[in-house]
Amino acid sequence: MAEAVATKKPGWRILLRALRNRKTGFMALFGFASGLPFALFLGTLYAWLTEAEVDLETMGVFSLIGLAYSFQFLWSPLLNRFDIPVMRRLGKRKQWIVLAQVVLGIILVSLSALDPKTSLGWFSLLAGIGAFASATQDIVINAWRIDVADDEATIDILSTVYQMGFRLSSLVGGALGLIVAARIGWPQTYMMMGAILLAIGIVGLFAPDAEAKRALGASAEELAELRQPGQLRPNVRNWGLLAVGLLWAWALGVVIVFMVRSMTAEPDARPDPTVFTATYGPLIVIATIVLPALIAGWLAKLQRDGRHVVTAEEAGSLRSSAMADHLYRALVLPLTEFVGRIGWALVLILALVLTYRITDSIWGTFAYPFYLGELGYTNDEVAVASKFFGIGAMVLGLAFGGWLLTVLGRMATLTLGAALAAATNLLYADLAAGGAVMSTVSNAIGFTWAIENLGGTEKLARLMVTIGAENFSTGIAGAAYIAWLSSIVAKGHSAVQYALLSSLTLLVGTLGRGALGQMIEEQGYYNMFLFVTLIGLVAVVLCVFEWIRERRYGRAAGVVAPDRAIVPAE
Repeated sequence: MAEAVATKKPGWRILLRALRNRKTGFMALFGFASGLPFALFLGTLYAWLTEAEVDLETMGVFSLIGLAYSFQFLWSPLLNRFDIPVMRRLGKRKQWIVLAQVVLGIILVSLSALDPKTSLGWFSLLAGIGAFASATQDIVINAWRIDVADDEATIDILSTVYQMGFRLSSLVGGALGLIVAARIGWPQTYMMMGAILLAIGIVGLFAPDAEAKRALGASAEELAELRQPGQLRPNVRNWGLLAVGLLWAWALGVVIVFMVRSMTAEPDARPDPTVFTATYGPLIVIATIVLPALIAGWLAKLQRDGRHVVTAEEAGSLRSSAMADHLYRALVLPLTEFVGRIGWALVLILALVLTYRITDSIWGTFAYPFYLGELGYTNDEVAVASKFFGIGAMVLGLAFGGWLLTVLGRMATLTLGAALAAATNLLYADLAAGGAVMSTVSNAIGFTWAIENLGGTEKLARLMVTIGAENFSTGIAGAAYIAWLSSIVAKGHSAVQYALLSSLTLLVGTLGRGALGQMIEEQGYYNMFLFVTLIGLVAVVLCVFEWIRERRYGRAAGVVAPDRAIVPAE
């Protein structure tokens, strides 16, 4: 009992100390700025287009701007290595964060001055640029969080606060945006949202940046490191760069061609986004992650074995192209560092990344058809349960997950979150079977009585309890997952490494939705939820394996941040 108390007190002390840190405050602000444009471009915008009587086919083309978020890792190397001439003094990460927020603010204000029905060309162009700027902001904010984390503002707490800000902004940009637009109009609503992002961009000027000095002139020293004894010879590096560069160039070209064809071709000749994702999605991942990882592993092995490396005699005489060295550091070195540090454990890590969030991502597309079609709820009931109550439960789960991280540790919370996220699918299976169990639970805790006294029904209470339990569990899992993902990347290469790993998170869910939809048609929602629960158990098993690996090898396992937050000496 004494041990439990001793563990609990440091957890609260760590949490309170981190919340007083100015980095935590800016992290909440940046999380809000990250989630707001995502909600405005990929959700609320369609309500505006619907009200403006834009046809569904055109709205389908608008949905393609979401590819900017799916393939953001393709330009992450540029953000990791290059500075903005006028703004570089702000710091390595902050210069891009502030620029993206100002651009987003200007775009939202500009959209407010356009009529989407009469100026659809300009409207779609600005929305596309806005999605690109928003995805760029996400890359750099994630890197900033990893770079500035320390023993007080730990990566666990910063990751949790980031997600809380993100979720709150999705409520502001989504449900609240709809309410405000109904009263003052869409142009005024988007102008207000744009002003909020511009204000955040100004406040962001005062945020700390751990890489400020490095952004001002360390590149020459970094390039010189490549020519030191023990580093790979320039010709070997250049062959690796050429191979990885061609693979990434092909992937980027495929995405650009698809976007151009979708925006410019006649309606009958436009490519199908679902077919594109299912066909080219895996190929793009193979070209940008799998094959480059193999190449990086080969380069890391050559250097580790001392083959094709610079000798002490050659160090002063070898010459290489500065441009090639810059590109190598931007594109190949982050992969080489990660694969060289992680080793064969990369297989386990990639498997965990691919499966951890699958339980809530793979069936999310079918949530509204399930609520509205299968269960017969109204739009208002679903909005109350999923948007307001659900987001509140999510934020509460994130807060509880952040506390668990300081008490139980990262891997224990990660495993618990995976188990809870998988188990909550059984609650939806009960709803699909009539909801007898969830009704009993709602009645037993007095929730049904409370909702009925507020004007709701027993049926609504049952849905709210189910969504609340799932979102609370998802919040715990999300807090632990982002903290773990942030902990396994290196600070110097965080933009590229984190963008690559996070892009894989929803890949299996995206590619598997077609098959899941067919399963629902043939077997119904009940069997689908049981199936998704079993899939979630795979992530639980992988969490246990990763937990064992980290405990056995410690820092040699590639964990950059400690599993438990460290209490500074007083």
